[in-house]
Amino acid sequence: MAKFLMTPTIYSEKVITARIGANADNTRANDNDVGKFVKLGGDSQYVLVSSADPIEGVVTSVETGVYDGYSLGGVVGKGFVEATANGLQATPGVGVLAVGDYVYATAPAAIQVADTAPRKVVSATTQATAKTAPHKARVVSLGTAGTGAVGTTVVIELL
Repeated sequence: MAKFLMTPTIYSEKVITARIGANADNTRANDNDVGKFVKLGGDSQYVLVSSADPIEGVVTSVETGVYDGYSLGGVVGKGFVEATANGLQATPGVGVLAVGDYVYATAPAAIQVADTAPRKVVSATTQATAKTAPHKARVVSLGTAGTGAVGTTVVIELL
């Protein structure tokens, strides 16, 4: 019998429309940015996360037109999403994630550039601080590999 695993739900969650990226021509979001983690960046605007940032949402879509100088897109801030394990915050690329670990983002590829390993996350060095932060994400499944090792797919919950 196959093992039960939690699966992503972000495409069935409430989507908000927001500005995505900066408003300069070379920093507007495009289809390559769908699936990347974002954080609030300004008035009605989300920007890509940097390393060790809390995860505030995931880009679910990007409009091809430009509105008010910005790309618009969909952002989901709650639910389950797949991510790539990337070790520990203090030593990205080394260590394993465990169920219940609070995680931060690893910087994605630059805006307009496709990610080769989507949505990398690292286990927060100080779990107590991450647990009480206003924007939290934690590991809820170690995926089919079941290890949380670097490069494996895990499922995180955006709280």
